[in-house]
Amino acid sequence: MSSRPMQSPDNLPNSAHTAVDVVLDTAYQNINDAQWSDLFAAARKSKLEEFIADMFAGKHINLSEDRPALHSALRNLSKAPVLLDGKDVMPAVTKVWQRIEALCNKWVGVTDVIHIGIGGSDFGLRLAIEALAHVPEIESRGMQMHFLANIDTAELARILDRAQPNSTRAIIVSKSFTTLETAMNAKAVVAWLKNSGCTQGQIARSLFAVTANVPAAKEFGVEEDNIFPFWDWVGGRYSVWSAVGLPIALQYGFKTFEDFLAGAHAMDLHFKNAPLEQNLPVIMALALLHQQEKRGIKAYAAIPYADALDWFPKWLQQLDMESNGKSVGRDGKPVKHSSPVVFGSAGSNAQHSYFQLFHQGPEVIPIDFIAVRKPMSDRPEAMAHHHILLSNCLAQAQALAHGKSAANPNDVYPGNRPSNLLFLPELNAFYLGALLALYENRAATLGALWNINSFDQPGVEYGKVLAKPIEKALVGGSDQISPTDSIDAVTAARINFLNS
Repeated sequence: MSSRPMQSPDNLPNSAHTAVDVVLDTAYQNINDAQWSDLFAAARKSKLEEFIADMFAGKHINLSEDRPALHSALRNLSKAPVLLDGKDVMPAVTKVWQRIEALCNKWVGVTDVIHIGIGGSDFGLRLAIEALAHVPEIESRGMQMHFLANIDTAELARILDRAQPNSTRAIIVSKSFTTLETAMNAKAVVAWLKNSGCTQGQIARSLFAVTANVPAAKEFGVEEDNIFPFWDWVGGRYSVWSAVGLPIALQYGFKTFEDFLAGAHAMDLHFKNAPLEQNLPVIMALALLHQQEKRGIKAYAAIPYADALDWFPKWLQQLDMESNGKSVGRDGKPVKHSSPVVFGSAGSNAQHSYFQLFHQGPEVIPIDFIAVRKPMSDRPEAMAHHHILLSNCLAQAQALAHGKSAANPNDVYPGNRPSNLLFLPELNAFYLGALLALYENRAATLGALWNINSFDQPGVEYGKVLAKPIEKALVGGSDQISPTDSIDAVTAARINFLNS
């Protein structure tokens, strides 16, 4: 797998733009030249160019938490200085790369890796591991990678039934090292290792941690040499580029991880330097904004016509809705627009699920079609299957755009349903990195256009606070819980039902 882009395709239509050999075609957005001009003018009026420059310069654009959003530094393979409050962060980032590569070189005899983390410590990594598993002839190093995120013990039991304790390693990933689900699951894995006959020394050598809270990891029992840091200027949903991505290197080799970073870095350079009119993340953001303004859209779908990217919509849901699902702007005032609902799954499976709604439902739902020019298999039938896959992708976009008239109302397709088409030359670590960085930068652009802080997530905290007294009531098993300030009458009745 090369970390260098392929040559750009020729004969692109006028509606297409390319960056890092990723092609974006907006022909079916139904946006004319005058409307595009207005959109770019509005972007400049909102000081988008200054926002992009500030983000890469390490300015504290995360206003509510008074910190930068410097995840781009994690994939800055040029090692050009990136200043945070006057101090270059790249030496610390480079040291983590060196430690990851060193661990890869001595990672032998491991049959199972249990990655313990949730949310931003899980989605991006799981997407990358699953997607790259489909790359023909990729190195897999003969180990099973297990993902333990949910507090539901069904997931835990399934993993522990399959793993071999004496050759298992556990990687605990939590920025704060206080995430409840992660802490409980980590304790359960340690108990399993102990009950399987592993000594305390073996257990200590089996545990690894990725965290910004090194003292807490050491207190848990992780040896200092097995702790990989990341920093408070890295948001969880942007953290796959950090040591959170360690399992990518362990599973597929450090060179693959480096290619993954290289693709993202190349897309960052495009986002940072390209004029707005040629800037893929900006164009995608403005197209979505246009559909909000003109069509009042409340949802959009991402449909990758590549089974390897089936996890992509799940990753994208967190990226977009946790970043931009807010009703208050950076100035504390209500905002006009925020993130639409995001959903999707791999095509052509998705056509047999919810495409009926796309074609004939009353709501307009824009779609990002994502296609890969090369098949993801070296099977003898691969090209024949791939032609069918691509033909379905192109046909769905055409049908949604143009619709169909008919005498029977049941056979009418309204048409004028907007979509983007993204083409990747092939799906490997480089282009996967470029794709993820494209959408990360689009999310940041949308936040800037909506005047939303894309880098905090206060809305996820309140439910966690309320869960604590409810858990206490459930554990206590009391026959009769009365409503309190933190438990309302409906919840009290539900607790009493569960405890009965």
